[in-house]
Amino acid sequence: MKDHGAIALVGSGEYLPVMQELETELLHFGMSRGKSNTFVQIPTGAGQEGAERLGFWRERGAQQAKRMGTTAQFLPVLTREDAHNPEYISQVLNAGLIYFSGGDPGNITDVFSQTPLWEAVQRAWQDGSSLAGCSAGAMAFGSKIVGIRRMHVTEGLGLLPDIEVIPHYDKFLGWLPDRVAAIALRTDEGSKLLGIDEDTAAVLTDSWRVVGKKKVHILKGIDGAPKSFEHGEDLAI
Repeated sequence: MKDHGAIALVGSGEYLPVMQELETELLHFGMSRGKSNTFVQIPTGAGQEGAERLGFWRERGAQQAKRMGTTAQFLPVLTREDAHNPEYISQVLNAGLIYFSGGDPGNITDVFSQTPLWEAVQRAWQDGSSLAGCSAGAMAFGSKIVGIRRMHVTEGLGLLPDIEVIPHYDKFLGWLPDRVAAIALRTDEGSKLLGIDEDTAAVLTDSWRVVGKKKVHILKGIDGAPKSFEHGEDLAI
């Protein structure tokens, strides 16, 4: 796996100054593997929230790109037809960073599952592009999406088949403690359930580690769980 790009599962904060250092690191990691100085924004999680919200994500990404010294490519992948678009496929293949932002993880899966664009994203990552998912994006990368927005467990994209994610963990724990407990009890046997605090990420390069202001919590799936890990610490996954 040494030639693969990095992966980041982000609890919140995509395209904001608080995550600029991480996003720049991810971009440069992809560039070190021969990818271009571009990052691709994929706003599918917000695809059902209307044009104004999509414009919000586009502008926020453009501002971050300027701070990072790179070029943003905004791909409005809103339907399964979009996920067959040859132009979009060509744009992801050489990107230094491909980023799925937040919203509804089920919508990401519904649009991308078993499509040429998702195959291209995976191929790009295998060839060195870094791949990030924030909130809904992080949830969609697993084989299962735990039931926060949708009350039942749904299928994910399966890139990380043994990982399930609760983003905004510190916030959800305060708002919905019973719901978080129920998710931990229902998570798939053998999977690792990660609670990722806001402005924090679990990042895979050679191994998994924590990057950010707060913590990543392994709630289920390792000996001694639940365990919490801070910035710079290796995750036991």
